[in-house]
Amino acid sequence: MSRQSLLPRTAPFGDSERASLDAVLGTATPIQRAWLAGFLAGIDAAGGQPAAIPAAPPKAAEPLTVIYASESGNSETLAGNVAKLARKQGFKPKVVDFADLDLATLPKAGKVIAIAATWGEGEPPARAVRAYGELMGASAPRLDGVEFAVLALGDTSYVEFCAIGKALDARFEALGGKRAAERADLDLDFEKPAAAWIKGTLQALAPAPADNVVAVDFARTGASDDEDAEPSRDPVVVEVVEHVNLNSSRSNKETIHLALAFEDGAPAYEPGDSLEIYPENDPQLVEEILKATGLTEDAALRKALLSERDITTLSAATVERFVKATGHEQAKALIESGEVRAWIEGRHLIDLIETYPAALTAEHLDTITRPLPPRAYSIASSRKEVGDEVHLAIAAVRYESHGRARSGVASTHVADRIANGAKLRVRLKPNRHFRLPADPAADIIMIGPGTGVAPFRAFVQERRAVEAPGRSWLFFGDQHFTHDFLYQLEWQEALEDGSLTRIDVAFSRDQPEKIYVQDRIDWNRAELVAWLDGGAYLYVCGDAKAMAKDVRIALERAYAEVKGLSADDAAAAVAALERAHRYQQDVY
Repeated sequence: MSRQSLLPRTAPFGDSERASLDAVLGTATPIQRAWLAGFLAGIDAAGGQPAAIPAAPPKAAEPLTVIYASESGNSETLAGNVAKLARKQGFKPKVVDFADLDLATLPKAGKVIAIAATWGEGEPPARAVRAYGELMGASAPRLDGVEFAVLALGDTSYVEFCAIGKALDARFEALGGKRAAERADLDLDFEKPAAAWIKGTLQALAPAPADNVVAVDFARTGASDDEDAEPSRDPVVVEVVEHVNLNSSRSNKETIHLALAFEDGAPAYEPGDSLEIYPENDPQLVEEILKATGLTEDAALRKALLSERDITTLSAATVERFVKATGHEQAKALIESGEVRAWIEGRHLIDLIETYPAALTAEHLDTITRPLPPRAYSIASSRKEVGDEVHLAIAAVRYESHGRARSGVASTHVADRIANGAKLRVRLKPNRHFRLPADPAADIIMIGPGTGVAPFRAFVQERRAVEAPGRSWLFFGDQHFTHDFLYQLEWQEALEDGSLTRIDVAFSRDQPEKIYVQDRIDWNRAELVAWLDGGAYLYVCGDAKAMAKDVRIALERAYAEVKGLSADDAAAAVAALERAHRYQQDVY
């Protein structure tokens, strides 16, 4: 494609002169263009003659280290955004995953931006555990002379909101670092405040300008701004072409296999990626809120509560905003008593409104609630097999608490209120940290109970399509063999055609003593360790609170017993797999 001319034909230059100027300006960075503008203005101010001073040589761009601790990919995306903007402002950024961080490099970093997500109740993301532990340990290096700033991501529905970011901020300071910008603690609707924080923080970290000196990242001089372009993050509308309950009618579970068709072609997703669904709230719950507030005639509010506002999450911050909006004395007393965190457990916004009646307006509800976030689900298909579709496996969440039936927002929207032909808004969420080996001859071990098996369906489809010669071993678990064996026929076909080498299953309710995938790991530990010693990659997907932790314990125990290692050495062996990116997790 030919480059568009920057200078119009009416410019007072000949054709060859315009071509030369276009060639220079067309490849110049914003910094270089700004320097030329100032230089030419200086010539005009000096009567058309260059100032009689020697030209100052360009100086190297200011180094900036951007470290991120990410579970779902949000921190990583923001770290990339920091690097792009920093580069344009004269920095030379280096982006480092906490999983790959060498603490010995931090004292020499000079300027550091840390972006950290908090996982569950105050835990670091799985890949960040090692480096985070080292940083918090007694042997962590001093950071005297290092300027730092921390951006914390979290979810106010958890008690330990942004705990990891807060801890990093305090630790950097305790180790002698100088805080260049105040920490920001952001909820799920982080994108706009994060952009503002990044802009302000880079300004705070920017070196004092020197006269006639231009900061240049020599490694990128002449690079086009288009290199920083990224695919659109806007959601697209898809059509539901398949909606099937994978569980039997006698199961107490409901798992929906959802096939979605993209009108303009599926996005370039890879096995291991996720798809975000933009759900709608339960219309019945919306009506309950409207009735409790006396706002049933407000059609605009009904629409907002249905598809724009989060009406199920109840956090201490929600109660605080409620008190600020209404001045409700009893709700204020609940906060002051210190019992608010215990009271909100298992409750939703409707409970707050009904327990503490107050005159609420549509504006109040907008202030009290946060935007309704999308929900991400692991993609259960390979484009090489399903073409312009994306498949998902979504378990409907239903439970009861405090005398009221509750349900998952997105999961029951999918299970109860959509069918074939329905439309959904979705957005691709890449996950480059949960990828098949680059070498198709490598063996893979997949551990995914319940809907955690979704990405492994994509893995097997992909390996079949490319005729991967490597072996594959699946550990799957659920409650009952007869009712809950998700994609059973497909696994049997995969065993027959060789795209799956082996499957071990654990159905916890089919015998008096419950059996889980970690038990199957124990029983097959010698062969599993042999696969790993032979270079196999191991993947875990599913529940983070119990399953993923139990699987890691089983792996460490397997190494200890098979290879005769101490507990510490076995843990180190598993950690080494993780650092080599041969132990990857996608947990939730």
